[in-house]
Amino acid sequence: MGLRDFKKFKFKKFEKYKYVALIIVIGIALMAIPGNKTSEKDAETISTPQIFDQTIEQKLEEILSRVDGAGTVRVYLQELYGAQTIYQMNTDSDQSDTSVQSKEQCVVISDRDRNERGLVKQVIAAQYQGAIVVCQGADNPIVKLAIAEAVSKATGLGMNKISILKMQ
Repeated sequence: MGLRDFKKFKFKKFEKYKYVALIIVIGIALMAIPGNKTSEKDAETISTPQIFDQTIEQKLEEILSRVDGAGTVRVYLQELYGAQTIYQMNTDSDQSDTSVQSKEQCVVISDRDRNERGLVKQVIAAQYQGAIVVCQGADNPIVKLAIAEAVSKATGLGMNKISILKMQ
């Protein structure tokens, strides 16, 4: 086998995979092309978490005031603890002859503007200790029961932790 035969053999091997190589090159070229650009308003809504302008108390007041016979409603919720955000952590362990050291770091992601934020693993809703509802229709037991059930469903509180009082 001479040098000329070796070159033909090498080229024949490449000939077999030329389409695969072509597809890979095209794929890399397509990844280098920037995708659709979103407007700055769209980018803000994607990267910024939505902040609700109403608290759960205000939402409950609005909904409960629509209960037939309830009248004006005011709600107070006592939090046991507020909403919690748990971030994804990356743990690295270094083992030496005498000890094991582990280091935890928050996983950070960045958007296309290079703004960094932690990767959210889980959001735990606020837990409530009790609720006080003051309304005009609290003297009617049917209204009182309907309001207590609604607050219980919305907050996860038991009926024994909800107090409904008559408004002056």
